Amino acid sequence: MNNTSAQSTASTVFIHSLIFLFPFLLLITRFGVGLCSFAFLLAAIVYRRAGWPVLMRHLTEIRGVLIAFGAVLLLALLWFALSGDSRLRDLEKPARMLASATVMLTVLACRPSRKALWWGLIAGAAAGAVFIAYQRWVIGLDRPGGLINSITFGDIMLCMGLMCLAATLDFAGRSAIWPALGALAGLTGSVATGTRGGWVAIILAALLLGRYGHVLRGRWRKVLALLALALLVSTYFIPQTGTRARIDQGISDVQQYVSGGNTFTNVGVRFELWRSALQLIERRPLLGASIPTVKREMAELVAQGRAHPYVLEYEHFHNDILQSLVFGGVLGLLVFGAMLVAPFLFFLGQLRHGGGARNAPALAGMLLVLSYFSFGLTEVIFWSVRSCMFYAMMLFLLAGLCLNAREEQP
Repeated sequence: MNNTSAQSTASTVFIHSLIFLFPFLLLITRFGVGLCSFAFLLAAIVYRRAGWPVLMRHLTEIRGVLIAFGAVLLLALLWFALSGDSRLRDLEKPARMLASATVMLTVLACRPSRKALWWGLIAGAAAGAVFIAYQRWVIGLDRPGGLINSITFGDIMLCMGLMCLAATLDFAGRSAIWPALGALAGLTGSVATGTRGGWVAIILAALLLGRYGHVLRGRWRKVLALLALALLVSTYFIPQTGTRARIDQGISDVQQYVSGGNTFTNVGVRFELWRSALQLIERRPLLGASIPTVKREMAELVAQGRAHPYVLEYEHFHNDILQSLVFGGVLGLLVFGAMLVAPFLFFLGQLRHGGGARNAPALAGMLLVLSYFSFGLTEVIFWSVRSCMFYAMMLFLLAGLCLNAREEQP
């Protein structure tokens, strides 16, 4: 084997291993996201000459997504420059999310097989399910969360499971059972955490699959998709899963809050945080306020009896939309919305006008965006670096796979 062939083989093994390891290491290690993002950055530098011309050919298609992520960083820089009490670490997440575009550049340059990502998702969902099931049913933790908090772990597990459903498109015949098992593992892991907020994503995913069910070619894949969703619903009737208890608790929390009873419950706290956020938004609806200003004004609301004291114990408002409005005003909300809308429209365009090899990554991309939108209704899913980087890196990886598939079409 000559040197050129050996280098090509090593390059192929490296990029496929990297793509596999990204979702696989995400939830079972503390270093997975950082290691993979750094490796993608180095790879993009090494392969830039091969990837850049491809990116330029498709710049019109992907421009909106790049602008959206660039706007997030630009707004963060603007607030950092104008606010005297901003912190340098506030720039970390938007900067790293925009830098995740190097994942797409690497994928465009190396043209890896989509199967590397699908197997990584399957293995990652399975590993996460085993990890969280051990914490829940062996150790006996009521709300396990792996190495992070239970809500974020459960949400990401659910998202990985839903994307596994899209992966069935790239598996022929009965081999589609493997991504279906990945979907089941993701749903199981989500249930084990006791997370409820992400269930909205299941409803939206069902609507999306219903609308674009024609891309699930063959009865076998449609049955697998419906079976995975049906199994999640069935957990309500299995006491050991705790699903029914969590639903009943949520209903009780709402009833107590509405009747003027105890508000210090999981749902009641969210209602109080949302009510406090709306009061803060009224003060600065256009540009929002800095973190120290928000904390000071929250304390004023408590002192005036317009908010319960326990709202001061929470770092965020448990809603991405309200969080964006409080700290960025209408401008912040528009920028945040663009980070969801622009990628969704990109993947929607790939699914509608592409077909064939683009269907699986495009559908997975739409499910990713819909999932994060759903999670953000009851949680600030973009709060942690891990969840931010998963969204950005996975989004650009799927975008790169879509564009590669288009390059392959005549």
